[in-house]
Amino acid sequence: MAILVLLYIIFFTKRKSLKLFHFVQEDRNLLQQYVSFYNQLDEKKKSSFEKRMEKFLTGVRITGINTDVERLDKLLIAASAIIPIFNFSNWEYMNLNEVLLYPGTFDEMFNQQGDERTRAGVVGDGPYQNMMILSKHHLRVGFINNDSKQNTGIHEFVHLIDKTDGAVDGIPENLIGKEYVLPWLYLMQQNMQRIREEQSDINPYGSSNQAEFFAVVSEYFFQRPDLLQENHPQLFELLTQIFNSN
Repeated sequence: MAILVLLYIIFFTKRKSLKLFHFVQEDRNLLQQYVSFYNQLDEKKKSSFEKRMEKFLTGVRITGINTDVERLDKLLIAASAIIPIFNFSNWEYMNLNEVLLYPGTFDEMFNQQGDERTRAGVVGDGPYQNMMILSKHHLRVGFINNDSKQNTGIHEFVHLIDKTDGAVDGIPENLIGKEYVLPWLYLMQQNMQRIREEQSDINPYGSSNQAEFFAVVSEYFFQRPDLLQENHPQLFELLTQIFNSN
């Protein structure tokens, strides 16, 4: 039943045209309050960040499922999208048309009730191709808690970036230079093993597979770059190369 309702909503919401999104001063105030990445940019780069968010929000529909989509939610979703690819001026999410926002977690069948609700985000496939589903609660928590190494929005958009080369495998071939592929594979396997041995501060979910490791460690990189550089200098260095970051 949950899937049928979801498909019905998808079919009819896609018929509505998108409105142009324009930044106002209140949006800047919200970014300053919640998005530390934005606060670290100079004025010129802040303006660029805002323009790219505007373009994203004009091109991608955000639909609430049993929850209201507030201005803050739109801004945090757009920030999650732009942060990982900010240093790639021509990047656009050609593989995303819509983000569905759920109030909380959901299960594999997208049910919002029951004991199996372990998912806070997912990049869609099959009938949900070019879609993403996010938990509103977890989206907000990722930005409210600036000391955390976790950010659900960034996590899912990193998966989407990973997917652009045709495979969600933890090797973002559209970002990473060929000379870094083997060192990256080696570091992934090495650090996944350390997580399994409980010898790492990286989120244990990162040991699930290479795709999850890449998403988890990318959250860490953008949320707490200082701590990642201190605790995992080799990972920090390679992620700096992957994301063309300074």
